[in-house]
Amino acid sequence: MKRILTSVMFVVALFRFVTFVDVATAQASQSGDPIMTGNDISRLPFKPDHDLVQAIARKDIGAVGQLLDVDFTWTDSQGRTLTRTQVLEKLPVPALGDESQVSEQERVNSQIVTHRAERGKIYVLRVWVKRPAGWRALVYQEVSQLGASPQNDPGTPDCDNPCKTVPFKPKTEHEHEVILAYQQVERAVVAHDSAAWSAHIADEFFAVTDNSDRPLDKASRMAGLDQQKQGGIPPFPLVSARMFEFGDTMVMVSRQQPAHGKPLHVTRVWIKQKGTWLEVLSYQTTIQTAVP
Repeated sequence: MKRILTSVMFVVALFRFVTFVDVATAQASQSGDPIMTGNDISRLPFKPDHDLVQAIARKDIGAVGQLLDVDFTWTDSQGRTLTRTQVLEKLPVPALGDESQVSEQERVNSQIVTHRAERGKIYVLRVWVKRPAGWRALVYQEVSQLGASPQNDPGTPDCDNPCKTVPFKPKTEHEHEVILAYQQVERAVVAHDSAAWSAHIADEFFAVTDNSDRPLDKASRMAGLDQQKQGGIPPFPLVSARMFEFGDTMVMVSRQQPAHGKPLHVTRVWIKQKGTWLEVLSYQTTIQTAVP
């Protein structure tokens, strides 16, 4: 009898546990908040991102302001970067409008969400970070591809900056590690060394720049490096950078100045896997009008 009673109590406890998990999952689903599972791709949509897009479409400055981080920046397809204050003074017109009929992807963990939207040749990246008050948008960046293939200068380019030195002083050990990984990536690009480049690139790598006619994944970028062994790839010296660390993820926002051509506004996202920092996203927008 005692064994039967113990078994019944175990079944009841198990039932209550399963019910609790199901209810929690249902509540998360109903609220629109994704269930955080490491670096898994979330189920669209991520509610704060959806709310922000709709608030911008309605021109609801109050609702927009509640969703923007204090360090938020908006970079449009012309490379003009606005601060949170400037955005709230006059809402920019988003390149994808209310983002109906767009292709979307999200990457979620407990501290950061990256949301990618695209339609045609227009690509938008939004980076969300978890603050004590809730999820806040840190980065909004547009890239509009011009349809022209990038041109490479002949010869072997000099690469003091960024290959050897950069005008950036890391504040933490992780920032120092990311800068070293970034420099190794740049050295590999200049040397056309696809194997060395891939050692610091995540398998799910995605890059888009308005200096190219198509986005790049890891395989296509490696193939491009191998095919360019006879031509120089000029480095883009680093002018300035800011880093935002969230656990094993680092957001690096920088400005780079090619030897020939206009400067670039670049957002990179790095993740740390098995002790190595890997670049997972790179969005590059040419600054069409120089700013101080």
